[in-house]
Amino acid sequence: MAITAAMVKELRDSTGAGMMDAKKALVENNGDMEAAVDWLRTKGLAKAAKKSGRTAAEGLVAVKVDGGKGVAVEVNSETDFVAKNADFQGMVGGIADVALTVDGIDALNAADMGGKSVADTVTDKIAVIGENMSVRRMTTLSGDQVVSYVHNAVTDGMGKIGVLVALKGDNEAFGRQVAMHIAAVNPASLSEDDLDPAVVEREKTVLTEQARESGKPEQVIEKMIIGRMKKFLSEVTLLGQSFVINPDLTVGAAAKEAGVEITGFARLEVGEGIEKKEEDFAAEVAKMNS
Repeated sequence: MAITAAMVKELRDSTGAGMMDAKKALVENNGDMEAAVDWLRTKGLAKAAKKSGRTAAEGLVAVKVDGGKGVAVEVNSETDFVAKNADFQGMVGGIADVALTVDGIDALNAADMGGKSVADTVTDKIAVIGENMSVRRMTTLSGDQVVSYVHNAVTDGMGKIGVLVALKGDNEAFGRQVAMHIAAVNPASLSEDDLDPAVVEREKTVLTEQARESGKPEQVIEKMIIGRMKKFLSEVTLLGQSFVINPDLTVGAAAKEAGVEITGFARLEVGEGIEKKEEDFAAEVAKMNS
């Protein structure tokens, strides 16, 4: 497979590796981006294991809570300018209200909102504002108590990152602290039991190869892997993470002190996982004048 400069740049951006190392990683792995990341990590050449977090879409995440049920909805627009538009914000708030009454994104789009479906409401707003929009996703959460938090809210209950936390017990102040922690740290799962087994296995494989690169005996390597996996799980699971409010405690331990149990969480960030098409500005101007 031909290795392009764009592929090398993407790998460099996502790992912090040098240009030649990134190119070699892609060549060694026949252009497989994920395998190239693992190869760089094995060699100790990657500064991070995450893919590029470029945000493509703009828009808002809205959160609503009614009793023991909470919902978070992402509605995208093409520009941040529209996300600051009061008409757009009003529509997003209305969609979130409707989302509390349905179970999924398809039902949400088909649901009634002021005499027409949510999908038709969005279509009408596109015609008025002149910019493409979409209801991208929604998530619901239930519990004895559901607490919401919006990071950098542009208006009440809406912003770039929306978080829901479900608690067994009643402690809204603590729930809000946990929601703020989730917004900042972005855990992969609630606990080890909820973590994708493929993610665990991939990490274990990388750590095993890293340990073997050290040339140490197999029995030493096994102990190294156990310790490193324990550290990995404490970093990516909410209950195992150091609580940002009190780093001396894990989130799980802090919940016990607060007299509640965290039973679930949801975190939506605008544009998460959407690749943005970036174009050279000079080329864009030339295209406009051609």
